[in-house]
Amino acid sequence: MIVDMNTSANEPATFACPPRPRVMVLGPGDKAEVAQVADQLRPSLQDKAEIVAWDLGLTRDLSQVESDLAIVLGGDGSILRAAHQMGMKQVPVIGVNLGKLGFLADLSPEELLEVLPAVCTGKAQIIEHLMFECTVSRAGKPEYHELGLNEVAVLAGAPFSVLDVHLYVDAELATTYSCDGLIVSTPVGSTAHSLSAGGPILRKDLQAFVISPISPHTLTNRPVVDAADRVYELTCTRPHAGTSVVVDGRVLCTLSAADRVRVERSAARFKLLEVPGRSYYRTLRDKLGWGGRLYRGE
Repeated sequence: MIVDMNTSANEPATFACPPRPRVMVLGPGDKAEVAQVADQLRPSLQDKAEIVAWDLGLTRDLSQVESDLAIVLGGDGSILRAAHQMGMKQVPVIGVNLGKLGFLADLSPEELLEVLPAVCTGKAQIIEHLMFECTVSRAGKPEYHELGLNEVAVLAGAPFSVLDVHLYVDAELATTYSCDGLIVSTPVGSTAHSLSAGGPILRKDLQAFVISPISPHTLTNRPVVDAADRVYELTCTRPHAGTSVVVDGRVLCTLSAADRVRVERSAARFKLLEVPGRSYYRTLRDKLGWGGRLYRGE
């Protein structure tokens, strides 16, 4: 693993919140539990905040909404979708976990109501996280563009044989991976697909990317960590019919031999509220089961 020592964490900032904040409530309302919890929370939220957007379809363009805070119900997938909806105008997010692991969506509905008064009185911190922009150029012309938070993945696809993916860093060929796919992940995404592929966990506020091959054919091809201010480009000179570029779990396009996938830091920053009593390592302990000791029953 290569680590650029210039990468460093951001200093958190106190959430400067007006006495009655403008709030967006977001989530996948087609899930019965999300719709039910949203209805239960609405009276309490209206008592403490001005609700300026109520989107349980995760479809609205939120880049023009004037808001101080976004409350996202669901799981990490809902937060990823909300980040896409906000585009270049990211506002601080509180995630309410109604899904499974929930690295980003960390609070229960009851905990949200407990911490909301503290949030409204400025007793929470904003942790900014790296976002990226992915551009796919075809024969030198940009064809597809997407803002992302978790990762860009080039996946081999059908007929599901080994794929050669060439990695360029700042226009220099770094290596060629023979693999089932290649992931370029942010620290936030390091606990998602990259972790499943054997990549390392990076603290979420680091300014770095992780490049993780999926099932590499050569054992010396290991995950690499490098600085976020570099430009990463991926090419496949012999893609399969189903080889695709996937951004945050959604297919951006299928890949041709003339395509070049460019991944670089975005000016947009994802903003997550860290409330009192919740910390990065507590979340890892809780979600990954880091108990520290094995219990051996008698």
